[in-house]
Formats: sequence, C-alpha cells, structure tokens
Amino acid sequence: MADDRERWALILGASSGMGEATAIALAAAGYNIAGVHLDFRAGLGHVEEIKHKIAAHGVEAFYVNMNAADDEKRHAFLDALGQRFDAARAQGRTPYVRVVMHSLAFGSLVPFLAEDPKAAVDRKKMEMTQDVMANSLVYWAQDLWRGGFLAQGSRFFAMTSEGSSRVVPSYGVVSSAKAALESHIRQLAMEFARLGTGITANAIRAGVTLTPALMKIPEKDAIIAVAEKRNPTGRMTTPQDVANTIVALSGPGTDFVNGEVIGVDGGEFITGS
Repeated sequence: MADDRERWALILGASSGMGEATAIALAAAGYNIAGVHLDFRAGLGHVEEIKHKIAAHGVEAFYVNMNAADDEKRHAFLDALGQRFDAARAQGRTPYVRVVMHSLAFGSLVPFLAEDPKAAVDRKKMEMTQDVMANSLVYWAQDLWRGGFLAQGSRFFAMTSEGSSRVVPSYGVVSSAKAALESHIRQLAMEFARLGTGITANAIRAGVTLTPALMKIPEKDAIIAVAEKRNPTGRMTTPQDVANTIVALSGPGTDFVNGEVIGVDGGEFITGS
C-alpha cells in the first residue's frame, strides 16, 4: 500500500557536511526539511543557499539557527514545527517526521593529560561534548515521540565514527561521546520496538570524510593520509555517500534494520592496512 503521508526530515546539524548533503538528497526525494544549525553571521549566506536548493525541489525548508542541545530552544523549535503540522492537518494532509538525523559535531578536541590543565579536558568540556554529541539525541527522541511527531516507519540515524572504538590523541573526549551515542541508539531501538511503535534507530559510521568537523582535528593530515591508504576503493568517503545511504534506508523494506552501526566507508573500517 502506498504511503501518502506528508514526509518530513529533521536534520540536527543541517548546514554543512553530511547534514547538508542529506538534507538536499532527502528534499530531492520529496521530504520537507526541518533543519537545526548553529552558525555565526558569516555562515548564514551558505544556509540560505542550502534552503534555496531544498525549495527548488518543491518542498519546504524550515531552518532555525540555534543550539540543538538547549532544552528551551528545542521546545520552541518543536512548537513551531507543530504549528506547521497543525496547518497541514487542517488542509487534510497527514504530516509526520519520517527521518531524524543526528549530525551534531561540536565537542572538545583536547587530550586527557597535559602539563597545563588548560590544555587538557576538564569537567565542563567533557560534559558539554557528551551533552551535545550524544545525550541530545535522547532528549530530541523523547520530545518528538511524546509530541506525536513520529509514526510507523519513522527512522533515527545518528552519525558516529570509528573513533568510538579506536584512539586518536586529541579525539578522546569526542570518542567517548560517540561510544555513548552508539549505546543510546541501541537503547532507543530496543525501547521503540518493544513499544510496538514501528520506529527504528541506527547509527551510521562514515569513513573519514572531508567535513568542517574533520578539519578541526589537530591530527587531520595524518588521519586523511591513513584513510586514503586503507580505503580499498582508492578514495575517501564523501558526504554524498552518507546522504545516499540514508535516503535508501529511509525507504520501504528496511523496517527490520534496527539498533545497528552501519558502515558507509567503502570497506575502510575492515581493512587493516
């Protein structure tokens, strides 16, 4: 049976990298896009370009510049999205959030140990990174579910990396957040399934990808060199590779893919050298 509901995608981290590419790809597939991003004035022009590309596909682009880990701003965003849903229902449509993509890359890239305490992680940096890059997924999932935004067939995708299980000197704080994120995905997958919601949750482990987040890692040059050597395809992962995968996994026939860490890397992770 054809699904004639009005599909929305909520992209957390929608103004660059994988979030940007996925927003545009899902728009091309007929999804309205609700995008959350955090940009300074210099980056807002690019956000307008993304919204224009989305709208060119004949769908809606609802973007808000905000901290996705702020509880009050999350509530305000969902109130505004709920008003759009109410207007759609008044016109006889049935809107729901089909896709939720968690692609927040805002964390501390510092070691655990340094002679200068200011150069090492502290409680504030650790907790901020965990809150933004991992725990925020749970709070968004709770509010989306309780608010009636989700329905049978809704999909959660959280962006992780091989750093969740491998060591990079400056990546320890983010690594712990990625490990927690994968754990949160497993828990959400199990609980949604046991409640009979028809909602699934999976993590997407992309290979090393040229994104603004990668370029902030002090060891980026070595990471890129190793990825180019290891990847059996002879190239690095691109944001479009991730976007194409999420579009495919958001389609019909994938309801039983749940609680997994899905690699999108051309075989990079499994290649030893």
